[in-house]
Amino acid sequence: MRAGLVLAMLPSWVWAQACVVETPIDDHQSVRLCQENVSIPKQLFSSGFCQPQLKGKVVTVSFVEQCPAESYGVCRNAQVQGTPYRQHIHYYGHASDGVYLSVACEKQYHGQWHDLGKR
Repeated sequence: MRAGLVLAMLPSWVWAQACVVETPIDDHQSVRLCQENVSIPKQLFSSGFCQPQLKGKVVTVSFVEQCPAESYGVCRNAQVQGTPYRQHIHYYGHASDGVYLSVACEKQYHGQWHDLGKR
């Protein structure tokens, strides 16, 4: 009973919250990433940040406690333009995309790129 009371008193950002976003490019490839909440209010994260709208694309979103471990790179403390909120964005798929994603991470999202060396 005590543990439940202690957990209930913790701010909502302490609990892990992430979403895996996937969309097919063609019959053989898809884009897959995972957004890990750092400072976004929990409700806003699930109702806005994890609900991408890509015109003409089917997007699948799955909510998870933490991002899967097999990412090849992470943009840490990515900031969405026009907001004070931060998230870590994990990338999956082709590690060669890291060259372009690292630039976007640092310039567009003002984050720090971490190449995890998974090829």
